[in-house]
Amino acid sequence: MTDPKSDSKISALIPPDLSRFVREDIRRMKGYVPGEQPQGVPILKLNTNENPYGPSPRVLEAICAAADPERLRKYPDPMGNSFREAAAKVYGVKPGNILCGNGSDDILTILTRTFVPQGGTIASPYPSYLLYETLAELQGATFRRFSYAGNGWELPQGWEGSRPNLAYIANPNSPSGTFFRPQAMADFAMMLRRPVVFDEAYADFAPENAIGLVRDQNSFPAPIVVSRTLSKSYSLAGIRFGFAIADEAVINEMAKVKDSYNCDAVSIAAATAAISDQDYFHSVRNKILATREASVPRLQQLGFSVIASHANFLWVDHLTSDPTTLYQGLRAANILVRLMNYPGWRSGLRITIGTDAEMDRLFDTLAGLV
Repeated sequence: MTDPKSDSKISALIPPDLSRFVREDIRRMKGYVPGEQPQGVPILKLNTNENPYGPSPRVLEAICAAADPERLRKYPDPMGNSFREAAAKVYGVKPGNILCGNGSDDILTILTRTFVPQGGTIASPYPSYLLYETLAELQGATFRRFSYAGNGWELPQGWEGSRPNLAYIANPNSPSGTFFRPQAMADFAMMLRRPVVFDEAYADFAPENAIGLVRDQNSFPAPIVVSRTLSKSYSLAGIRFGFAIADEAVINEMAKVKDSYNCDAVSIAAATAAISDQDYFHSVRNKILATREASVPRLQQLGFSVIASHANFLWVDHLTSDPTTLYQGLRAANILVRLMNYPGWRSGLRITIGTDAEMDRLFDTLAGLV
């Protein structure tokens, strides 16, 4: 006969499943998985589209000035007005057209909570940024994919009548780096007649953007929002700062949803300094664009098919070698790229544009793998 006291001792050793108290829909979620971020390891990181060059020297000066005990003991400006004023001059809008966020992912979260009710619908082309689907799950909303056709990467058809509460268009797209011109974006917004977010995380590496559509908001039947980040083109991935540009009435509604102080004093100071130094920004941008263009023929010579990119990365597939095998071979050589596998779509490698020396190391390693 089993000893009840013995059973209770055994059960006490088994930790209870405390996750059972968590919302059931959260427990079912897979969750968004960020790119690998090895810490303290000498690895060449070409996997998360960071800028290979440091930020403007003004940024470091601003961070030092912001790290003053008297400033740090107080709450930051809840709207980040110093950044709004500086960015408004750069983009030809009013400060009231800008909302600051803790990275552009914070902006996307705010947008989802602002526009999408529980049980609502988010729509986006596929394959694209995987976080959009996670945001829909968190909001208890349906996510609807509109698949890119073949290798053309043209804007998918069939949106008519879909009436989503919010549509996300990554432009340039990730993982492809492909790009829609403003007229195509305007035509899409007019056709959909629903709120559209043009997620422009990589727009600084493209020839055009959608900010002009925001300035012309009165010509469109529904809100147009542009989302931006300073992680890529301004070398501030470690600071976490993004922003939205939209009609002032939309920004005012989004401000109700954001956390009270979603950007800290140091990040606001760093972002303001970065956006104010346009000469430095353009010098770094030009280096990346030059390296990107020089990298394409070198990859093609190694047997890769390369999609023309308007971002700071290249999406590639090899004509004979398996992408997983190449990824593992590079990893063994302490080089990280992003292996991406979208269900229903062939996997490939997304390669961040590094310095010329870093790309030389990549090409030399690949030559021994293909």
